[in-house]
Amino acid sequence: MAGTIRLEVVTPEKIVVSEEAHIVMAPGVLGEFGVLVGHTPFLTELKNGVVRFNDSQGHERVIFVSGGFAEVLPGQVTILAESAERRRDIDVERARAARERAQKRLAEMRAKEEIDFARAQAALQRAILRLKVAESGPQR
Repeated sequence: MAGTIRLEVVTPEKIVVSEEAHIVMAPGVLGEFGVLVGHTPFLTELKNGVVRFNDSQGHERVIFVSGGFAEVLPGQVTILAESAERRRDIDVERARAARERAQKRLAEMRAKEEIDFARAQAALQRAILRLKVAESGPQR
């Protein structure tokens, strides 16, 4: 691959990633997008999902992100996320418990037809995506 691009993934609490990557794939609100060195600049909102990138050694890495924004420049991708976790940092048992709570809440709401359905659905989606990241491969 020709060249690398700087990837920065930042939350309000910490810098999650700051390293060189050959390619970055991220979950934009209009669909997943990929970035290589020299990409045209743009700014987009992110949805909950998985950021994938190939590090400077060519290993694929994955990070769960919960919302935020991505700024793409020819030599850098900066992701400002509400929350972000590397695969190795996800507490699988906690994520499973969150999934179960969200599923239970959704089932109860369907029966009661409450308005908080979208919030419960979002919690379920976050838990499922975190588990997908945590269980998708070797810890890096």
